[in-house]
Amino acid sequence: MSDPLEILLTNDDGIDSTGIRALHDALSEHGNVTVVAPANDHSACGRALSHEVDVSDHELGYAVHGTPADCVVAGLAELGPFPDIVVAGCNKGANLGEYVLGRSGTISAAVEAAFFDVPAIATSMYVPASGSSLSEIDLDVDDYAEATRVTSYLVEHALGAGVFDHAAYLNVNVPLAEGDPAPFEVTHPSKRYEMDAERDGNRVHLKDRVWERMDPETLPDPKGTDRRAVVEGRISVSPLIAPHSTNHHEALTALAETYPDTIDRPSP
Repeated sequence: MSDPLEILLTNDDGIDSTGIRALHDALSEHGNVTVVAPANDHSACGRALSHEVDVSDHELGYAVHGTPADCVVAGLAELGPFPDIVVAGCNKGANLGEYVLGRSGTISAAVEAAFFDVPAIATSMYVPASGSSLSEIDLDVDDYAEATRVTSYLVEHALGAGVFDHAAYLNVNVPLAEGDPAPFEVTHPSKRYEMDAERDGNRVHLKDRVWERMDPETLPDPKGTDRRAVVEGRISVSPLIAPHSTNHHEALTALAETYPDTIDRPSP
């Protein structure tokens, strides 16, 4: 018999969140789970990294007084057995579109793992807010059933299927669990971006207007995008790479070649 999978589990909502508890319980049926997660909510902190963090024992594992990136580095390099896979989540709230990839603490944990050459999955759940703040919406473990089901499936099968030969990490977004299991769609991040700002005296309010048009009938995102899949009730799985690839092209090469001609050189 093969050795059980070693799974490092983290998040950005904090170690006491319902989402990480739901994933811990589900993934424990598929391998050894080591939880290294922020002691407090660090949503939308990106890949912020600390030089030094305090660590506390927790019933699930380790509570790190730092960011999700801190947790991955500490977990991989020191606190736990070196894992076969890192899982981040489940985040309460979707992480959709290209523009969130550098902001989300959940996704940033997966990116940090990728730099260690460890496959990773970032799982988030789309929660229709209907004008309410996500912090005002209470969810229980059962609400994460769709998220735990698909994440467990990917943890169990993606490594052996060679998925991570072509992707550094998977950005998984799921609809709220309601009735029958949702279908699974391979997607790409939406390019939609609608950040805005309004000045009020000495303050500037930054607004993310991309969430204002989430009706499936009027959603502007095309088929194949993560946003359309989730809004229409499907699981979105985007296979992504880290670090970002470069795009070498002749225009920039030409500028490099002509640059020396523009420098004023001192007379001999």
